[in-house]
Amino acid sequence: MIVRILGEGQYELPDARLELLNEHDAAVTKALHAEDENAFRAALTAMLADVRSSGARLPDEELLPSDLVLPGDTATIDEVALMLGDDGLVPG
Repeated sequence: MIVRILGEGQYELPDARLELLNEHDAAVTKALHAEDENAFRAALTAMLADVRSSGARLPDEELLPSDLVLPGDTATIDEVALMLGDDGLVPG
């Protein structure tokens, strides 16, 4: 699976990581709905750290269609709220 972090680049992750990404997504969504900035920041940071540590960074010149697009580190709670779909940031 190809995951793009906005403003950073793409990572190739094993499909088996989808379940953990869904857990991170649930934490981000819960914090967002509660308007809890500290919990939101912690959940987003954990999600992005997991993508970086479990994925292989693709070279910038190698552009592939992204299966998932995540906000970058500096995204605000309001910006992420606009990105949220019915299933959160991670479909499924």
